Amino acid sequence: MGETLQADPVASPAAVVLEELGSDGDRGLSAEEAARRLAEYGPNELRGTPPVPRWRRFIAQFNSPLIYLLLVAIVISAVAWAMDDSHGEPVPVDAIVIALIVLLNAVMGYLQESKAADAVAALQQMTKAHSIVLRDGKRIDVESTELVPGDILVLGEGDEVGADGRLIHSSALRIAEASLTGESEPVEKDTEPLEGEVALGDRTNMVHKGTAVTQGVGRAVITHTGMSTEMGAIATMLDSTDAEDSPLTKEINHLGKVLGIGVIIIAAIVMATAIWMSPNRDASSVIAALILAVSLAVAAVPEGLAAILTVVLSLGVQRMARSNAIVKDLNSVETLGSASVIASDKTGTLTRNEMTIQQVVTASGQIEVSGVGYSPEGGVTESGKPLDQKVLHEAQVVLRGGSIANDASLDEKDGEWTIQGDPTEAAFQVAAHKIDGVLADIKAYERLGEVPFTSARKMMSVVGKLPEQGTVLYSKGAPDVLLGNCSTELVDDQQVDLTEERRQQILKQTEELAGQAFRTLAVAFRPLSGMDELGDEFDEDDEQDLCWAGVAAMIDPPRGEAADSIAEAHRAGIRVLMITGDHPATAARIASDLGIVEQGAVAVTGAEIDDMDDEAFDAALREHSVYARVAPKHKMRIVDTLQAQGEIVAMTGDGVNDAPALKTADIGVAMGITGTEVTKEAAQMVLADDNFATIVGAVRQGRLVFDNIRKFLRFLLSSNMGEVFTVFGGTVLAGFLGLRVDGALVAPLLATQILWINLLTDSAPALAMGIDPAVDDVMDRKPRPSDQRVISTTMWLRILWVGLVMGAITLGTLDWFLPGGLIEGGDSVDVARTAAFTTLVLAQLFNAFCSRSFSASAFHGAFSNKWLWGAVVLAVVLQFLVVEVPILQGAFGTATLNLEHWLFCVAAASMVLWLEEIRKLIVRLQHRQNADE
Repeated sequence: MGETLQADPVASPAAVVLEELGSDGDRGLSAEEAARRLAEYGPNELRGTPPVPRWRRFIAQFNSPLIYLLLVAIVISAVAWAMDDSHGEPVPVDAIVIALIVLLNAVMGYLQESKAADAVAALQQMTKAHSIVLRDGKRIDVESTELVPGDILVLGEGDEVGADGRLIHSSALRIAEASLTGESEPVEKDTEPLEGEVALGDRTNMVHKGTAVTQGVGRAVITHTGMSTEMGAIATMLDSTDAEDSPLTKEINHLGKVLGIGVIIIAAIVMATAIWMSPNRDASSVIAALILAVSLAVAAVPEGLAAILTVVLSLGVQRMARSNAIVKDLNSVETLGSASVIASDKTGTLTRNEMTIQQVVTASGQIEVSGVGYSPEGGVTESGKPLDQKVLHEAQVVLRGGSIANDASLDEKDGEWTIQGDPTEAAFQVAAHKIDGVLADIKAYERLGEVPFTSARKMMSVVGKLPEQGTVLYSKGAPDVLLGNCSTELVDDQQVDLTEERRQQILKQTEELAGQAFRTLAVAFRPLSGMDELGDEFDEDDEQDLCWAGVAAMIDPPRGEAADSIAEAHRAGIRVLMITGDHPATAARIASDLGIVEQGAVAVTGAEIDDMDDEAFDAALREHSVYARVAPKHKMRIVDTLQAQGEIVAMTGDGVNDAPALKTADIGVAMGITGTEVTKEAAQMVLADDNFATIVGAVRQGRLVFDNIRKFLRFLLSSNMGEVFTVFGGTVLAGFLGLRVDGALVAPLLATQILWINLLTDSAPALAMGIDPAVDDVMDRKPRPSDQRVISTTMWLRILWVGLVMGAITLGTLDWFLPGGLIEGGDSVDVARTAAFTTLVLAQLFNAFCSRSFSASAFHGAFSNKWLWGAVVLAVVLQFLVVEVPILQGAFGTATLNLEHWLFCVAAASMVLWLEEIRKLIVRLQHRQNADE
């Protein structure tokens, strides 16, 4: 919190703010007063989300309509067992097995989400920030959490600002505020009051928590701490932002409801039919009908669906984690695969956040500087040709002067290059490594005096000695300002007079560079006979009669891998938007360099967004892909409008200002290295390497996971439909099939047999399909529409078709061996039912191969999934044991089958494969015909 200020600190003189906060600009607070205020206002930290107790996280795993359905099945099975006086089993086997499956699913989900949460927590663990403050007139180092309103914060180059404050002293102070405003370039700060309503990015007399000093020194009186800071205000916005369920979560919940309603209706019909067909409608017949209805319920519910879904998503999460994408919620894996728009921040996400000189313009020409970032790798050329010696000499002077009139430093450690100070100054240091004849002079230069940079002057100068050139004054600053202090221009190694025509030509060149989104800094110099030529001291009056050397053009370059990733996203039908707080020209230039937009496209600004009504903004958002000078409210509006247009939005960002939009988006993606704590908490996925390419890789993985989810859904649901049609058809058509013995209805399958089928086929084969290799390039197609269900109408028709086929061949097998019915058989009820039971198991195993693709033949890449073959072989072996081992025969109500029985079962079950191959052939021919048309 902060002290209540009557006056606006932005508009009020610093002395007034100090007085209201009861602080002294020279001595700060006393230790006792600071302790009192810390106790009153609390630590200087953002309010985090209270940790969810472990027991509640575990209970949350049961919060699914599908799980509710299984819990109901457990209760019904247990009640039916208790009501059965004969107690065929000593314990309620059905209820126990289903309960174990539900429990196993909950444990798996809990462990995987806990592992993901631990990974995110590890990313958020950073060294505790420290700040320098004045206490009792002394500078002391305190943890930033101990800062209080009224503290005098001492700021220096490289410091992180620990709280919001009003500047009371500033000398060449520049602060990087990208994490708060999205502005990539450091902001010049001063102490003057500002009039009127001032936007956050323009409050030049304020410093804010979470930003960093890049140049100069200053002091500020802290006005706000903790949740009262600008960072805290954005964090508060998250409290009113609701997170959306993922499309997969919605679909599975919908599936659970549909299955629940369907099970109730069908089970009621079967139970009523069984009671009606019973010769004695007494309590025992009601119990028998109830057990049959429960069997049908067990058949209809894919018990393994929730567990398999958790496993497949978990495996996807683990693969993503190995690729530096930490997914906090399992269902977010599928959401990524469905993303149709990636709305990305620019600074540090699409760009390197490393200012780089790319051009140097001098009197004799223009050179290009290769290489990007702070690694001093690259060289210089003139339009791709070897350098003319005149241009080379002039460029050397520009880079030498810019590196000497400079307070930044470039350091290398363990192969990694880092900077201290202003990024624009560091750009000169890097470029100096790329041109011969400069580094030695920079290292040898002995600085004797300095006139520092200020926002009013827009230039800085240094004076010192070079071993071979003697005393030299170097100046660096804004081109228009520095040009006014120059009387001559360097041409080769000569100084020639600057004419008015040449001045206008230089200004035009500078404007052209600015139009290409370059930031420009000019360099000038003046040789001196000695320090005595400057008089008593070196000051602004000596920055005259300079010789113009040239202009360096720099830019925060795009990440090289980002362009390839954007191209792949476009190939996959995914639209990429750039949303940044940076200058419109810079945003448009970077976007065109990356391939987000065509050359010449313009950026829409936040001010323009404010002037648009909903209809106009909707149209603009469909047309434009670059947005600049935007505030958090604009990002929220962009995401909301995209979602209203039916898009599934992945929003990336690293700054605090991105957090509300990340939470609103279908999936928020935070940067793990540069991202703030608030941003990581709001996001569903964190990038450990801050690499945009990792996002596209995660989208690829998400699409593969989604494809595999659809595969095992086709398999599980069609297989369960086969069981439903078998039980339902066997009950309704019992008279035709010979399933009535002494007037009593005989169940076509026993409850334990149905449960065994589900355990056998809903486990290993379904899991193997969940990790099936990609049949084709998943990035070579458009995202699925947001209104398209995971299980489409076409997919439901295929599920019902295969279920009918399996039900028909299972009942046909039963009738083939059973005495009576449409076909007169000669085997006992137990043998006939065992043959039908085995046929249904084998039919589902054939269905596993059919379900790998909706249209491709099962023989296409049939051996690419070794796990599926292993699961099928295991299932066949286990089924053989259940049928042939005496102890298992008693448990599952089976009887021994001879070779003729087995061959018939295999032949009958294979009908699923052959009929599906005919259907797929028809589908492929139709697709080919439509393509030709």
